[in-house]
Amino acid sequence: MSDIFSSDMSGIENEVISIRRHVHQHPELSYGEVETSAFVSKKLKALGIKAKTGVGGHGIIALIGTGKGSCVGLRADMDALPVAETTDLPFKSVSDGVMHACGHDTHVAMLLGAAMLLKKHERELNGTVKLIFQPAEEDGGRGGALPMIEAGAMEAPHVDYVFGLHISSDYPSGTFALRPGPTMAAPDGFRITIRGKGGHGSQPQNTIDPVFIAAQLITALQGIRSRMMDPTEPFVLSVCSVNSGTKDNIIPDEAVILGTIRTFSSGVREKAKKLARDISRKTCSVFGAGCEVEFVENAYPVTVNDPDCTEKVVTVLKGIKGTKTVESPLIMGGEDFSRFLEKAPGVFYFLGTKNGKKGCIYPNHSSKFQVDEDVLKFGSLSLAEIALAYLNG
Repeated sequence: MSDIFSSDMSGIENEVISIRRHVHQHPELSYGEVETSAFVSKKLKALGIKAKTGVGGHGIIALIGTGKGSCVGLRADMDALPVAETTDLPFKSVSDGVMHACGHDTHVAMLLGAAMLLKKHERELNGTVKLIFQPAEEDGGRGGALPMIEAGAMEAPHVDYVFGLHISSDYPSGTFALRPGPTMAAPDGFRITIRGKGGHGSQPQNTIDPVFIAAQLITALQGIRSRMMDPTEPFVLSVCSVNSGTKDNIIPDEAVILGTIRTFSSGVREKAKKLARDISRKTCSVFGAGCEVEFVENAYPVTVNDPDCTEKVVTVLKGIKGTKTVESPLIMGGEDFSRFLEKAPGVFYFLGTKNGKKGCIYPNHSSKFQVDEDVLKFGSLSLAEIALAYLNG
């Protein structure tokens, strides 16, 4: 690792932490990141960095560098989750039912920290760094990356390499984790609507019971994993929600099942979706019910890290003092950053924040999720160092 940023980081660490706390306290859901976007724009302006706002929604694009040579993209997502925070942090969310439970507040802070480092040494950069602040990562479908790409986020100047960082509760604080090739799954959310015939609970013979059919269908869908797929293929099918009925003696007309399918190959992905449709329709048909199966449109593709870029990033990360770098396993979670990796080679990597002494033990998306803020400096350093390695390496 170069020594160009090491002395500067200590001087901005408290500011990075302060930024994270502000964003954490004022979370906004996907497509509604109005104040977050304004806050980021204000910070960039204070640094003397020109920014373009309203890119694909509430997205922001900003440039640092000479405008010559290669262009490296660095991305942070900005949206929060519909989770009611149950921590006792002094800067806990002030928005009812909304929380930065996935760590996107830290992503914003770490990228702004990297911007501070890079801006100070702008004249030394042999190229351009494009800062990408993305909305709506948590959507799961169209998301925020695709609208930003359609609005030209990866052009003018063209992004040659792109990198993204995600905080993770799976690894000890200060541990970087990444892997070459497929890294995160394609997430296909589904909705199955069973249309039956309601009636009195004492006379089931006069009804077509969607609750009963839903129970049979949930069991049948698990046969896709256990009996219809190659057991060596990474694959998950989870039913996560069943909604039906209003009273203990009324058989309802309808039941709705929500779930997700996670895959790493296009062949398995399409086969699983077809099987889910066929099994749902045929199971409902056997009992005389109607059936509608819908999948989330434009669901995220598989997140694939470029092998050569991964090797180079590992070298950079291993040079950051106070950290450790490990190879991550396949992750069944999905990630909107996959869209950017379809447009340019790059890497999506993780930074651990698990620290039992500080109570940072709960998983991402938990209402008790907390971050070890001592790791934020490592995130900012890593993003700045990766950009420098690709522009000046």
